[in-house]
Formats: sequence, structure tokens, C-alpha cells
Amino acid sequence: MVVASCAAAACGTALAQGYPSKPIKLILPFAPGSPSDLVGRTIGQKMGAQMGQNLVPDNRASAGGTLGLTLAAKSPPDGYTVLVTSPTIVISPLLYANLQYDSLKDFAPVARLATIENVMLVHPSVPAKTLKEFIALARANPGKLNYGSGGAGTTNHLANELLKSLQKINLVHVPYKGATLAAQALMGGEVDEVILAVAPALTFIKSGRVRALAVLSEKRVPTLPDVPTAGEAGVANFRMSIWYAMFAPAGTPRGIIMHLYREAEKALRDPELLQRMSNAGMDPWLGTPEELGSLLRAEIARFAKLAQSAGLKKE
Repeated sequence: MVVASCAAAACGTALAQGYPSKPIKLILPFAPGSPSDLVGRTIGQKMGAQMGQNLVPDNRASAGGTLGLTLAAKSPPDGYTVLVTSPTIVISPLLYANLQYDSLKDFAPVARLATIENVMLVHPSVPAKTLKEFIALARANPGKLNYGSGGAGTTNHLANELLKSLQKINLVHVPYKGATLAAQALMGGEVDEVILAVAPALTFIKSGRVRALAVLSEKRVPTLPDVPTAGEAGVANFRMSIWYAMFAPAGTPRGIIMHLYREAEKALRDPELLQRMSNAGMDPWLGTPEELGSLLRAEIARFAKLAQSAGLKKE
């Protein structure tokens, strides 16, 4: 057994030394132009240029991202398939029965990459100028205020369920087929409130078609300097950043995992890349494979609790 273990380690080290010798497939579980796609393409392009081999995007937008996740989990663990995903990797097992992968066992964490922050928006007709006023309004009118989301189990759905749980208020969920449609419904007055990623929300806020109450992050967002964090607005622990990270199939040699991590680290120190990310509303959030593994376990527990609170049923 000792000899076999040493041989495997030596093989993995030798493989890593000649890696990469061909293009790497970059699986993106959502459509071109989606946040996951933008993060993956932006950082993947820089990593490919550094390594002398392209990270070739492969969008698999189907079944709520589970098609891409399944493909990544079933790919050979040779370093020539990587995945960039969002919290979908921990949320999908809460929504779908009979998945062909296990979020903890079938993926090897490579690197945390970035976050995109969320902002809580209300229609101008809602008589609440602050987050605390919105909560007071909801408490005085149980079941009368509603919120839109991109669908059951999306982060903008579960963020509202977090608020409901924290503040013991009753808001009615109105799901749409995507966050864009939910935002349009908000501007049209169909719903009272929507939680949306900051980048697409900026135009709506500046036009006065929606009112921003709080950003759901630890710190204020540079593009919305006058909008307080939820903590500053008086609601502790009301945070819902959308994180993005890179994974490889389980069993990928440690040497290759660390090679990919170091390339991600190098990319996320490049001033030009950082500026491109900032322009697109992305914040760098580099983390080691170990830090990503810890995040994965913590998020599985957190979202499971939120899913139970929201009464989500597996399909």
C-alpha cells in the first residue's frame, strides 16, 4: 500500500510538471452572458494566456445548471476539465431529486474567484425609505407585501427567505422565469420588492424606477456609495453575496489543483483584469482550495436551513 501510494503521488507530480499540454475545457453551467459565464470567461481567458493553453468555454445551460455540474463531475480527473459555478453547486441538491453527483464527494475545490453583490430594491410606490421602515411596514401588514425572484431556490428567493426568518415577517413570494423578468415586474409595479445583483440594478436605480434600500454585503459597494449595508441599516446577518469558484473533478492530482490555483491567484493580481471585473460589477475573492472547501461545507448547511424555512420541495 505504501509503495502504491508513493507511486500515485509520483505520477501526479510528474503529470503536473508537464501540465497543461493541451487546451482545458471550462464548463460553465449557465448561458452566455450570465454572471457565471462572465466570471468564468473573464478569469479563464487570463489564466489561459498565462499558461499558454486556452481555457475553452463550454456552456451547458440546462436543468438549472445541473447538466453542467453533472458533466464536470463525470469528467476524467486529469486537469483538462474545470468548472466555474456559483452557489448552484450547493442549492441544486435541495431542489432536484436523483442528481448524478454529490456536491462534496464528486468535486475537488480549486479556488474561490469572485463575488457579485446583491441589493434590495423596492418600487417607488412602497412607502418605505429604509430597510427598517420596510420591515415595519411588512410587520404591520402581514402577507400584503410581495417580492419577485428568478424562481424557487435562486439566491434572490432565498435572500428574502433569510430576511423573513431573521425578522419574523410574512412576505409573499412571486417567482418568475429569471431575475431579469422579476426586475421588470418590479419596475412595472407588479411586485413590491426584488433582490438583484448590483450591476444590472444600477441603471434602474439611477433612473428612479426603483429605490435601493440596502446592499447585502459586509461592506458598501463602490458603485452605490450612498446605499448602506443591511448591517448598517439595522439588520445584522442579512447578507447574501453570490460567490463564484473553480472546481475540478474529484481525484484530480493535487499538483494540478495547486497549479490551477496559482494561475488563478496570478490572474487575480493583474490590474487590467481587476479593472475589467470592477467594470462588470465583480469583486475578486481569491481563496485557496482549503478555503473553498470550508465555504462549500458552510454554504451547504446554510442553504439547507433556508430551504427548509422556505418549504422547498425536491422535484
